[in-house]
Amino acid sequence: MGSSKTLRKLEVASPVPADIDIANAVDPFHISEIANELNLSPDHYDLYGKYKAKVLLSALDELQGSKDGYYVVVGGITPTPLGEGKSTTTVGLCQALGAYLDKKVVTCLRQPSQGPTFGIKGGAAGGGYSQVIPMDEFNLHLTGDIHAITAANNLLAAAIDTRIFHESSQSDKALFNRLCPPNKEGQRSFSNIMFRRLTKFGITKTRPEDLTPEEVKKFARLDIDPETITWRRVMDVNDRFLRKISIGQGPEEKGMVRETGFDISVASEIMAVLALTTSLADMRERLGKMVIGNSKAGDPVTADDLGVGGALTVLMKDAINPTLMQTLEGTPVLVHAGPFANIAHGNSSIVADKIALKLVGPGGFVVTEAGFGADIGAEKFMNIKCRYSGLTPQCAVIVATIRALKMHGGGPAVVAGRPLDHAYLTENVGLVEAGCVNLARHIANTKSYGVNVVVAVNKFSTDAESELNAVRNAALAAGAYDAVICTHHAHGGKGAVDLGIAVQKACENVTQPLKFLYPLDISIKEKIEAIARSYGASGVQYSEQAEKQIEMYTRQGFSGLPICMAKTQYSFSDNAAEKGAPSGFVLPIRDVRGSIGAGFIYPLVGTMSTMPGLPTRPCFYEIDLDTATGKVIGLS
Repeated sequence: MGSSKTLRKLEVASPVPADIDIANAVDPFHISEIANELNLSPDHYDLYGKYKAKVLLSALDELQGSKDGYYVVVGGITPTPLGEGKSTTTVGLCQALGAYLDKKVVTCLRQPSQGPTFGIKGGAAGGGYSQVIPMDEFNLHLTGDIHAITAANNLLAAAIDTRIFHESSQSDKALFNRLCPPNKEGQRSFSNIMFRRLTKFGITKTRPEDLTPEEVKKFARLDIDPETITWRRVMDVNDRFLRKISIGQGPEEKGMVRETGFDISVASEIMAVLALTTSLADMRERLGKMVIGNSKAGDPVTADDLGVGGALTVLMKDAINPTLMQTLEGTPVLVHAGPFANIAHGNSSIVADKIALKLVGPGGFVVTEAGFGADIGAEKFMNIKCRYSGLTPQCAVIVATIRALKMHGGGPAVVAGRPLDHAYLTENVGLVEAGCVNLARHIANTKSYGVNVVVAVNKFSTDAESELNAVRNAALAAGAYDAVICTHHAHGGKGAVDLGIAVQKACENVTQPLKFLYPLDISIKEKIEAIARSYGASGVQYSEQAEKQIEMYTRQGFSGLPICMAKTQYSFSDNAAEKGAPSGFVLPIRDVRGSIGAGFIYPLVGTMSTMPGLPTRPCFYEIDLDTATGKVIGLS
């Protein structure tokens, strides 16, 4: 691939310009050229403008017989609020593999939510000379997947409240007659989706008129308990005033007022379904199995019970296709799905990874990123994503920075938006060495899955040689396969060549099979406790509410699902202020919820915000359009 015509050698400037200025200074290749380099035939992708294309699932069908490339996941140490550069490292590593080391490579990334782009965080396309371009298209709208999720999510929400409304005023017979209206000949029939509900009750009759009054009641009356509804509406904007609202205030809704709220779109279970699905048929089943609440008898009510599973799939039919983009150096990127990393599993899609592994083939590399620190993102990548995909990674990269290690060694608090303390800008080997306990635990935990672990130290201009050496020595002592200093933010792929070589060797020399942290057939509590031990906890404490929910999910038959812990990313423990590698603490479980369609149970360790707010001075103050050129300015 090194001799390929779509590789671009970067002219780097020092100091590094703003991300959007770097991105705007590069003319991207037409996306058909990127597809061509991957041997993707035009039959297997649909163009969305010049620089984006949707790769169709038919590409996977055609490549079914071919072998996979190497599979690499990028995680990180426990981060500071500034982030340690996982996305940037993921992109930089791929630019090194593709543009400098002559390897076939595909980067698989999550699609960022539009909310934070205008809020406090800015965009999420990597940074410096390791970015996905066009950056504005990556961060805004892309190919409409998040809009499709928003539409599907809110259709289901509308179906729930409407069904309660109609059931409240109709007898079983009237309800049944309206659900199965007669045609012109006076014949009633069930629609296809209705047979799913009939099968649930063991009813094998195929004609509505043959149902007994008791069967009519079972079939027609969902009897949803409003108190148990977990399905909320969503939108892809940071809007704190929608966190808690009341609905049904209109005069026509006859006192059907209910308290609910909005989440940000990427927190929708439909996003998690998109990320974990393996095919169109599988997505249809998962969407239909999503549980929205319980009946008054305590049984789960699903999207298919509401008759809407098929319609949701129709709204999501294009969203299942990953979006092809490119890095600054012309290497291919698949952007697909962006689930939350706390209440969901924080990884891009299985479908994109599967397509990418076939496209690069033996000796090629697929590099994907797992959100948050490795205690959360990489753990969920292994125990949830790889369990559903059947794919086996050979190497895990753990990204570390000197500033984060100093924080874990006892350095002052790091606060977003405030200048870094003097301790982070001057040489202090002792502080770095003390903080390496955090890195060491991440290495040990990740190694236990059977992968080789490579540490990537994301270098800043203020880092001293002695500090970098201390990290390298600590990483190797903790069992890392290798530890490499990287400057890809300042130099692009050229700054991650050593990392690329280390990752290649790590993949070629893997000796162990993939090992999960826990089997699925143990109890929900045993699974939670296995994950808690990996954090350093000595035990787990369950609230009364958590106990009640665990009992309910077990009774409903969902205890065989994997566990997705919703915990702070700023500490191994539940307390964000506890840095380093705390141990001997008791992990509190406040509540336990389920994303049954996506396929996991998620215990809440703390309070998780699923709808961000806007700060006093949001990013949108900087964002505008250059009306002469049509280019976006001020995106960060």
